Amino acid sequence: MVNQELEFRGIHKEHLVMYFIELGASRVGDKLLYMHDGENKWCGEILKEEEISFTPVFKVNTVMVRFSAKDEATLEELIKNYRYKTTRIGG
Repeated sequence: MVNQELEFRGIHKEHLVMYFIELGASRVGDKLLYMHDGENKWCGEILKEEEISFTPVFKVNTVMVRFSAKDEATLEELIKNYRYKTTRIGG
């Protein structure tokens, strides 16, 4: 399996879990919110959530996510689809 870890800022952990489910994952376990798809082609894991401060007033959450897949092409496709869901457009 190939792995890649990414950090997401400003997106709540619950939303990141929901995006895995929308991509076909199911929840396995409660502590680390470990998910996988039904065909075991890929899995995603929420590693940790923290809050970082840029100033005493401006704080934002950061979530580390590990993506794993059976091969590089599947991993790239998973991350592409996941990033699409995490895209935020300002207005």
